[in-house]
Amino acid sequence: MKAVKIKDNVYWVGAVDWNLRNFHGYLTQRGSTYNSYLIIDDKVTLIDNVKSYLFEEQLERIKSVIDPSKIDIIIQNHIEMDHSGSLPLIKEYCPNAEIYATAKGAEGLNRHFKKNWQINVVSGGSTLKLGKRQIAFVPTPMVHWPDNMVSYSGYDKILFSNDAFGQHIASQERFDSEYPMGIIEEEAAKYYANIVLPYGAQVVKALKVASELDIEWILPSHGLIWHDHIPRLMELYDIWANNRTVNKALVIYDSMWGSTELMAKMIRDTFEESGVVAELYNLQKTHMSDLMTRILDARYICIGSPTLNNNILPTVAAFLTYFKGLAPKGRKGLAFGSYGWGGQSIPILDKAFEEMKFEKMNPIKMKFIPDGSELESASEKLKIEIEQFK
Repeated sequence: MKAVKIKDNVYWVGAVDWNLRNFHGYLTQRGSTYNSYLIIDDKVTLIDNVKSYLFEEQLERIKSVIDPSKIDIIIQNHIEMDHSGSLPLIKEYCPNAEIYATAKGAEGLNRHFKKNWQINVVSGGSTLKLGKRQIAFVPTPMVHWPDNMVSYSGYDKILFSNDAFGQHIASQERFDSEYPMGIIEEEAAKYYANIVLPYGAQVVKALKVASELDIEWILPSHGLIWHDHIPRLMELYDIWANNRTVNKALVIYDSMWGSTELMAKMIRDTFEESGVVAELYNLQKTHMSDLMTRILDARYICIGSPTLNNNILPTVAAFLTYFKGLAPKGRKGLAFGSYGWGGQSIPILDKAFEEMKFEKMNPIKMKFIPDGSELESASEKLKIEIEQFK
């Protein structure tokens, strides 16, 4: 359990969660890391912590550099337990260490841990002299909690970026140059889609702040450290934060007896015939968090369900709840489904698109098992509508 040197007197002292498979409701098939960083200066500083059950890993890595009792300062960029869970444990080794957080962070830490710590509250423009280094604090509220902030060391040209620019990847490698970039991009996209997506406007502001800093290193709270591929990272975040989509349709559905599936395949084929890339996903086969990654750049979102008990199927309802919570903007929505007698599922889906302020396409509704002529007729109408939307 050795620390990893990033630059002179700056170390990674986090923990690797190899077995994590679910985080905030989305699948983390590659596990994750909880990144904590140690700065050795006149004042020894620890930036962020780890989940409590991995504290021993963090502690051993700190000990490989310095006696933990010598820690003078703890900067808590964010208060969620994957960032702060080990804070009470490390404080037992350095009880006099001063904690720095935003006002919301201070409130949340004392609410979480009931320690009544005296926490130094920082705000925009606040700085902290460590010796050679000076840490600048930049609050980034709602990226993705009200307490969030990033910290910047101009001496090292390092941005400690908190939840921005993270990925859930467990690995022995620590740097973006050591790991396949395609996988890093995929996991960065999934992370953004499932955690950061609702806060695009705030991310745009954070990107503006970052653009004004001299940054050579970005040290996020999860995943690989950025150094070689920062321009590509900024390009991706600019695309995602500004909600730029491509000419792609996602057809997402569940089916009871196969009729809604027939409709889904027809819709997929119709988009493809109209020159739109289309992807087809059955909610029994693909997890909703993986679908959110695919939705990140999709212009058309088509959701289908048969009617069950005057409602939609539970799989579709769960996805719809998750989807609405992440609140993608500016998409085009198409509701579809089959029914036996009531047909309530389609208006439910169509209303969801209305609530999300999507541009709605005409719903497609078919009774019992659609035959070839019904599917063909619906396809021709959909082609006309797609052409109008181009």
